[in-house]
Amino acid sequence: MKVQIAGPGCPRCQSTETAVREALAELNLDAEISKVTDYKDMAQLGVRLTPAVVIDGKIALSGRVPTTSEARELLQKK
Repeated sequence: MKVQIAGPGCPRCQSTETAVREALAELNLDAEISKVTDYKDMAQLGVRLTPAVVIDGKIALSGRVPTTSEARELLQKK
């Protein structure tokens, strides 16, 4: 599984990454996590609002910070 956190690196983006990492740990899932901070790269992914969580190339959430519980649900759907 490939998870990308898209955003400029602001505190909201950091909180999103933390929630995703916590959810992955709770689910005992292994995933490649990367940050996408370049606006051109975000646009190529289709991200219009940040922070965004992109799972295996598909936008799972954008424009808000997920709770760990929400991140867990997003990851379980994949």
